[in-house]
Amino acid sequence: MKKPLRVAVTGAAGQICYSLIPRIASGEMFGADQPVILQLLEVPFEKPQQALKGVAMELDDCAFPLLQGIVLADDPMVAFKDADWCLLVGSKPRGPGMERKDLLLDNGKIFVGQGKAIDAVAAENVHVAVVGNPCNTNAWICAMSAPRVAKKNFSAMTRLDQNRAMSQLAAKAGVHSSAVTEAIIWGNHSATQYPDYFNAKINGKLASEVIGDEAWAKDVFIPTVQKRGAAIIDVAGASSRFSAANGLIDHVRSLVSPGSTVHSVAVWSNGDYGIDKDIMASFPVRTTGHGEWEVVKGYDLNGLAKERIALSVKELNEEISVVKEMLGSI
Repeated sequence: MKKPLRVAVTGAAGQICYSLIPRIASGEMFGADQPVILQLLEVPFEKPQQALKGVAMELDDCAFPLLQGIVLADDPMVAFKDADWCLLVGSKPRGPGMERKDLLLDNGKIFVGQGKAIDAVAAENVHVAVVGNPCNTNAWICAMSAPRVAKKNFSAMTRLDQNRAMSQLAAKAGVHSSAVTEAIIWGNHSATQYPDYFNAKINGKLASEVIGDEAWAKDVFIPTVQKRGAAIIDVAGASSRFSAANGLIDHVRSLVSPGSTVHSVAVWSNGDYGIDKDIMASFPVRTTGHGEWEVVKGYDLNGLAKERIALSVKELNEEISVVKEMLGSI
């Protein structure tokens, strides 16, 4: 049997994690032959801690063969101890009347603390995947707060956006979503992201050739993907839950599967495609090793793409400026 991976999960009693955690324990994320130890973090208050105990009880009742241990924690120094993967799902949601800068500040403090804890106690080659929003900037904060850990080991999830794009393209083309590949998300996980209609493929052919409706791409496809999260909140009264969990399963599974197809991941920018260096931006990525990746080169970006990506990068830089200004130098 392989050595168990220690997988830390934050916000572990929340709605996303209720769908996520059993799928990790069953082997969907790291493989059917990879044992795991789950190290589950929740805030140090009675109600979420009681809920976390209930999660552990249900995990016990599932008798997952791959689950080799459970650690319950209210302290990131405990939850991240020797962790091989840290899945940062929990974050403070935007409340009524809250400005975006307030959200950035509140979550900035959380992710500074988590980054410092990861730096202090996590495994030598720990990988960190951030879901809690604003996830690109939260991942940047965490990476800057953990200087021991290589910047390339941090990522933020835009795979849910990619999955949404695949679904929309498939519906328009009248095919199954499995026929859609290279539905790349560029930039920030926000309403400024750019879902790439022009480089996506359907059964190996460019989506623009299969669908042939540029007006639909601009007026329907792009805004639908950009605003899908808000649309779900309007309909369901709550943010995405099992689709977010599924996106993170896909995100990590692709990162640990060498030779996987092109997938969208927000990673530390080295300046590829003219995107500013040293920000967390979404790129087309191919996995080269267990958690190792490279940006896939050679995609053609037309005028629309360059314009939309520039807007998203501008937003990312503005978020970082707010964080620097309000939290000081990290």
